[in-house]
Amino acid sequence: MAITAAMVKELREMTGAGMMDAKKALTENDGDQEAAIDWLRTKGLAKAAKKSGRIAAEGLVAVKVAGGKGVAVEVNSETDFVGKNADFQAMVGGIADIALTVDTTEALLAADMGGKPVADVVTDAVATIGENMSVRRIASVEGDVVTSYVHNPATAGMGKIGVLVATKGGDEGFGKQVAMHIAAANPQSLSEADLDVAIVDKERNVQIEIARESGKPEQVIEKMIVGRMKKFMAEVTLLGQSFVVNPDLTVEAAAKEAGAEIVAFVRMEVGEGIEKKEEDFAAEVAKAAQG
Repeated sequence: MAITAAMVKELREMTGAGMMDAKKALTENDGDQEAAIDWLRTKGLAKAAKKSGRIAAEGLVAVKVAGGKGVAVEVNSETDFVGKNADFQAMVGGIADIALTVDTTEALLAADMGGKPVADVVTDAVATIGENMSVRRIASVEGDVVTSYVHNPATAGMGKIGVLVATKGGDEGFGKQVAMHIAAANPQSLSEADLDVAIVDKERNVQIEIARESGKPEQVIEKMIVGRMKKFMAEVTLLGQSFVVNPDLTVEAAAKEAGAEIVAFVRMEVGEGIEKKEEDFAAEVAKAAQG
C-alpha cells in the first residue's frame, strides 16, 4: 500500500510522533493506522515525541582525545538528575567516542551506534528515561598536543564544563593549566584576530557613549577609547588574559616560556545560550495540586 503524506500527517497528529517515525510505522504496518499507533507505542516513539517540546537545558558535556584530535559533545536532558544517571552517562560517553570520527552534529546523529543511528539511540533513551534529550552540538580541535579538562566531573571525562586545548609544542602539563584557566576565565576567542567583529564594534560603541557622558572633548575621547579597548581585548581574548597560574604573565607570555604555541581551544558549558523556562515555586505547587 502506498504511504501518502496525508496518512503520515494524520498519524503524527494522533501520536505526536516525528515525520520519519510516523512514515516508518505506516510502512511497517502496510498503512494500517491502528497497527501503526501500536507499533509506535511499543517502540516508545509516541511517548518520546510528546516530550520533544520540553526544554532540555541540563545534561552533560563529554570530552575525548585521541591521535592529536579532541572533541567535546553536549547532550542535553531536562533535569540535572538525569545527568547523574549511569545509563545516560554511558550513552553520552559512547556518543563522544563516535564524535571523534565525524565533523558535524548532523553526521554524528546519523552515525552508527550499536547497529542504529545515534539519533535513534537518543530517542530510545527518551522513552526509557522519560525526559526529552538531544545531542545539541560538537566541537573539535587538533594539534601536536591536545589536552582535555572537565570542571567538577560527574564521572570520568564528562561534567557541566568541558575544555579542550591544542598546542604546537609544550606538554600536557602546560595544556592542563591552560585548560583550567579557560574553564575559569571563559575567554571569548583565542586572540584579537579571532574575535567577532560585532562584539568589538558593540563594545567600542558602548565605551564611546560612556566617555561622551563625561563631557570630554572628542580628541580626548579617542585616546580614552584606545586604552579601554586594549583593556577589553586583554579581558576577553585567551592570549591577552592574565594567566591564573601566574597573573604576572599573560597566557601568551606563559606559553612562550613553556615552549608552546596555543593554536585552538574549545570551552563548552551545558545549557549556555538556551533560554530556560522559569516558574516560581508557588506556581509549581499550584500546578502540582491541579494534577
